Amino acid sequence: MSIFNKHLPAIHVEHHKNTTDSATVKMPVPDKVYLSMVQHIGAPCQPTVAVGDLVKVGQVIGDTDAFVSAPIHSSVSGKVTAIDKSLTMTGIWDTIVTIAADKTQEVAEGIKPPVVEDKASFLKAVRDSGLVGLGGAAFPTHVKFNPKNLEEVDTFIINGAECEPYITADYRTMMEDSELLINGLKNTLKYLGIKRGVIGIESNKAPAIAKLREMVKDDPEIEVLELVPVYPQGAERVLIYEATGRSIPPGKLPADIGVIVSNVSSIVALQTFIETGMPLISKKITVDGNAIRTPKNVEVLIGTPIYKLINFCDGYKRVPKKILMGGPMMGRAIYDDGMAVIKNNNAILAFDEEFATVPKETACINCGRCTKACPMMLMPTLIAKAYECKDLPALEKLHATLCMECGCCTYVCPAKKQLGFINKMAKQFIMEGGKK
Repeated sequence: MSIFNKHLPAIHVEHHKNTTDSATVKMPVPDKVYLSMVQHIGAPCQPTVAVGDLVKVGQVIGDTDAFVSAPIHSSVSGKVTAIDKSLTMTGIWDTIVTIAADKTQEVAEGIKPPVVEDKASFLKAVRDSGLVGLGGAAFPTHVKFNPKNLEEVDTFIINGAECEPYITADYRTMMEDSELLINGLKNTLKYLGIKRGVIGIESNKAPAIAKLREMVKDDPEIEVLELVPVYPQGAERVLIYEATGRSIPPGKLPADIGVIVSNVSSIVALQTFIETGMPLISKKITVDGNAIRTPKNVEVLIGTPIYKLINFCDGYKRVPKKILMGGPMMGRAIYDDGMAVIKNNNAILAFDEEFATVPKETACINCGRCTKACPMMLMPTLIAKAYECKDLPALEKLHATLCMECGCCTYVCPAKKQLGFINKMAKQFIMEGGKK
């Protein structure tokens, strides 16, 4: 039974799960792919190919010796036509490898199932797959799966909550790739030596709950946990509390309290690599929003230009005012639909001007709704005042760095103040040591 509503704040958002019953369709190979060397938290990759090189599907085209990293693989066969610099949606410079596809999709030599016999070979396979967290954070999975206290981790949680409005790609993954999901979980438990597996799914995804429960009914190590369909149920800290009753202390990681969390799509991608040797080169993505003509769930090659993906969904039916990579609560706005799909991209949402216009702010009425809604039990208005004054000690005392940027405070604010965005800037201010 869920304990979430008894202990942690939550908000009810309109789900808009318009593509729930839309089976995933595979998009054809585009003419060109644009592969970013910054597709994970940590050190950027460096290109391992040069302009003019011929590459094949699954071939490594970017890597680094840094520990917190993951290799980048070609999603097409073809010719490298350019290696350029470009600004990401977060405003940092990135290296982009452009490959003109020959449309043959010739697979690289050496693509075969890895030999996995123990923890070391399993973790090597995880890194070789190019896997990062596909639920949003893009943390290299081989690092997450190998904490310094792995022997103390007793619970592995698969995040199937998908609490953001509109997005249904993970739901379709659970319905369409359920065998890969369960086998991937079993392998992860086996090789990491973890005793308990939990798949957390919100109750508004009843068919997925029923299907996966039937598949694990004879496996006492795995539980399918039904979650209350509230936001931000899929946030790591919230999900851990829901599944275990444990809270992560400030400055600590899930492994410090005996838990590792991974996204549904991450486990499916990992098991796909273990069974076939094909690394992470494609993603299931929900394309939706009131500016999209035909919302769909699409399997798309990583590096595909976003406008090509939208054209595959019959284009825009309204002029888009805002295009989001991700959901409306935590997704990031992109400045150009010529940008390309990256590994942790689970949705492209496009909205017209009426929907996307930010309401005019009014004066704070001290109603306290933002504090009541915050799952981390922070005080957003006080954080905003401290940030305005650039008061570093006050921000630290208010634990502003604990903000997980879920946007609940902004959503419930009757004055329409952009508290979530201010919290984000406050966190950056703290990380920079209070530099103005």
